[in-house]
Amino acid sequence: MRHGKKINHLGRTASHRAAMLSNMASSLIIHKRIVTTVAKAKALRVYVEPIITRSKDASTHNYRTAFSYLKDKEAVTELFTVVGGKVANRAGGYTRILKTGNRAGDNAEMAMIELVDFNEFFEGFNADKKKSSTRRSRRGGASATAKTSAPKAVVADAVVEEVVAEEAVVEEVSAPAVEAVAETAVEEVSTVAEDAPASEETPTTDASSEEETK
Repeated sequence: MRHGKKINHLGRTASHRAAMLSNMASSLIIHKRIVTTVAKAKALRVYVEPIITRSKDASTHNYRTAFSYLKDKEAVTELFTVVGGKVANRAGGYTRILKTGNRAGDNAEMAMIELVDFNEFFEGFNADKKKSSTRRSRRGGASATAKTSAPKAVVADAVVEEVVAEEAVVEEVSAPAVEAVAETAVEEVSTVAEDAPASEETPTTDASSEEETK
């Protein structure tokens, strides 16, 4: 039983485990991502993130401390020249573990561990998401009000001018049009009144002629 044992020994002695994690940390810093088992990736994350934190301050003490863990001059140079400037604004969580399935030989659970700030795909995706996302709020600052008020005022003035012009044209055209319509209606009524008796007499004459024929 392994009660109270918080460290995963990974089936190795302390010296072997330290050497393995040192090599893996150097490879991660140089290549920015490596593929390993999930257990090793979790152990590597605990091992390498304090070293990455030291890269934010390029002092002699931090150089020597990082070299004591990594034991690789190329990895230390890459850590303080490239990685340190990239993670300067990040408070922690420099690595990401992505599970990739099980290994074919022994069915071990595999994963890819990478440095978060060096994944260009996720950076582009987050940037597009931030650009596309919009937020509507009734609370607007003075700057937003100043930007939007001027165009709305111009549009409102233009609409009012168009409405006034249309009303003036309607007033000018409406009086003659009403008079013409009234005259036409009177003429139609008079013609209907003149034709009404003739239309009424026609059925009576037809009825009398039918009676004579009978």
